[in-house]
Amino acid sequence: MTILVTGAAGFIGSHLCEALLARGERVVGVDNFDPFYPRAVKERHLAAFSGHPNFTFVEGDILDLPLLSAAFATHRVDRVVHLAALAGVRPSIERPLDYQRVNVNGTANILECCREADVGNLVFASSSSVYGNNEKVPFAESDRVDHPISPYAATKKAGELMCHTWHHLYGFPVTCLRFFTVFGPRQRPDLAIAKFTRMIDRGEPIPLFGDGTTRRDYTYIDDIIAGTVAALDRPTPYAIYNLGGSVTTPLAGLVQLIEKALGRQAVIERKPMQPGDVVATWADVACAKRDLGYTPHTPLEEGIRRYVEWYQRENDL
Repeated sequence: MTILVTGAAGFIGSHLCEALLARGERVVGVDNFDPFYPRAVKERHLAAFSGHPNFTFVEGDILDLPLLSAAFATHRVDRVVHLAALAGVRPSIERPLDYQRVNVNGTANILECCREADVGNLVFASSSSVYGNNEKVPFAESDRVDHPISPYAATKKAGELMCHTWHHLYGFPVTCLRFFTVFGPRQRPDLAIAKFTRMIDRGEPIPLFGDGTTRRDYTYIDDIIAGTVAALDRPTPYAIYNLGGSVTTPLAGLVQLIEKALGRQAVIERKPMQPGDVVATWADVACAKRDLGYTPHTPLEEGIRRYVEWYQRENDL
């Protein structure tokens, strides 16, 4: 079976490619090395498996429909995991038109390629941000998600809707996965855990937005990969699943766990809440457990410990 992974050089994509290659799949990775963070970081992600005989890398943009169509046809793609996107809530407020163009138009290109290639399954990476500031927690897939509060969230909701439309019209299976704050080795350097770890380690003040009571459902990368692979292996006509840790942790508690893992105290710089930030995220994973056998195994404290160990090894290189 040949599986095409968009965003293959990114955090989640590189871990997914490794997992698929380890079980004997043929993998075609697509990535454009978007300059949101340095190309060298993504090249290090790929280095772990770029020489694998079952791995083919295509450098290109999901907005380049001829390139995508050629990749699908040349490699006879059977299944697809679409991870590529412009990511981040706050940057999307600064660049809404770019997010619309890449995340919406790029996803339409992937859907068209899946239609042309008659793929057996498409797994689309959505986001917990689609829930906005829903007051009901934990968030369930049946909840209304009509009020996103950032352009990024709106593009992910749009992606889910387009996935349903293409499934309805052309019949190929699609699963949308709403990821909840994924973290672990290789995570984007702008994300809170990576940023706080780096700044606390250097003795720099960390910016804490709000009063520290905002809460997130943090999900370790290994659990996300297990859920994604399960969705890839179990095509459904059309489904949406939450993939989260199913535990919610306040921002102040997160900082304390990083302090403990580093053995250093944070210097905190208080800042006001940012536009687009939600008050809380918390995943109800009952549907994913029932249909995908998904169970998160890595508690936040253990995941932070593993991340800090990786961070320290990377800095010793």
